[in-house]
Amino acid sequence: MMKRHTVAVLVNDQPGVLQRVSGLFGRRGFNIESITVGTSEEAGLSRMVIVTTGDDKMLEQVIKQLYKLIDVIKVVDLSANPMVGRELALIKVSAEPTSRPEILGVVETFRAAVVDIGTTSLMVQVVGDTEKIDAMIELLKPYGIRELSRTGVTAMVRGNAR
Repeated sequence: MMKRHTVAVLVNDQPGVLQRVSGLFGRRGFNIESITVGTSEEAGLSRMVIVTTGDDKMLEQVIKQLYKLIDVIKVVDLSANPMVGRELALIKVSAEPTSRPEILGVVETFRAAVVDIGTTSLMVQVVGDTEKIDAMIELLKPYGIRELSRTGVTAMVRGNAR
């Protein structure tokens, strides 16, 4: 059964690691929906958080293959545990002065923030899970989305687990 998986990969911070990891997913027929990479709590190591869709058997194979890559230290299927996943989106929306109060109502409802105001536009920042970001985008579409940038999901397992 196809389902969404969120996988954390701890890797040596070396050139080419991102390409090797993402290439492995592609060769296995997994489409990467989002990938974020940043420094981890340990110097010299980066954490990749990859969101993909596939069945459990295929994911198991990908995880085994990831461990064969020289710079991969640890792989965790975050979605197998209770987790917190967040992404950030910047949305530039057309906003003539007459429509601004309505747009600000949407911003407030989603606990988002206006981070830039132009003469005919507003830039909104929203943080949340993928569904929240998708819902906000849908509500802003009628006003005219001029530009959209999303970070992709970053995630951690809840509680004391590491």
